[in-house]
Amino acid sequence: MIVTDTHTHLYSDAFDEDRKDMMQRAIDAGVSRFFIPAIDSTYTKAMMQLESDFPDQVFLMTGLHPTSVKENYKAELAHVEELLSKRSFYAIGEIGIDLYWDTSTLEIQKNAFIHQIQLAKKYKLPIVIHCRDAFNEIFEVLEEEKSDDLFGIFHCFTGTLEQAKQAISYNMKLGIGGVVTFKNGKIDQFLNQIDLKHIVLETDSPYLAPKPFRGKRNESAHIIKVLEKLSELYEKPEAEIADITTENSKAIFKI
Repeated sequence: MIVTDTHTHLYSDAFDEDRKDMMQRAIDAGVSRFFIPAIDSTYTKAMMQLESDFPDQVFLMTGLHPTSVKENYKAELAHVEELLSKRSFYAIGEIGIDLYWDTSTLEIQKNAFIHQIQLAKKYKLPIVIHCRDAFNEIFEVLEEEKSDDLFGIFHCFTGTLEQAKQAISYNMKLGIGGVVTFKNGKIDQFLNQIDLKHIVLETDSPYLAPKPFRGKRNESAHIIKVLEKLSELYEKPEAEIADITTENSKAIFKI
């Protein structure tokens, strides 16, 4: 059984004390691919080191996270463009709009989101979308930018069935993680109405640990709990779900 974690912040300082052990636990659990989203330029060095340490398992994205879209966002976008000009990446992400922490930056968040979508199209890369309290705003941008060459993952999907279908209509897979195991997560109530061809697995480590680890540090090995929940919801063997979602990730990331 090959499992793919399509979204994990393995460079986080939450793993500084036991990163190699944590990675080995995930590998022992069957996780063979780790896709690493960017936040901003302050994490670039740590991401490159992670790739150097685990060249066969770690796959990097580049991009500017919406909560890092501040006054200097144009300089940060220039950093993303410089990286893209020098080497290959597997996606532009995570990008999008976050109105949970700060609504005053909405316009520059939209500007950064649109700019990075256009970079993704230029480099023929998928996008990985971060959306928090911003479904309408995200969908407004996607409606404007939709095209055959726009595709990717709606990371940490937490919306309704209707919003799931709308995201899929823009060539997005749904990134499903620990929230599917939460009693108040709600997506477990309808997820089995979504064809598995639209689903990829993720942890968002060190955040959003699934039950029974909720409230503790998340890690990639815990993706097995997400897999178990999907097996229950879809009434299919875990190995089959792992295979389908890994194939979906290969189609997105072109590996």
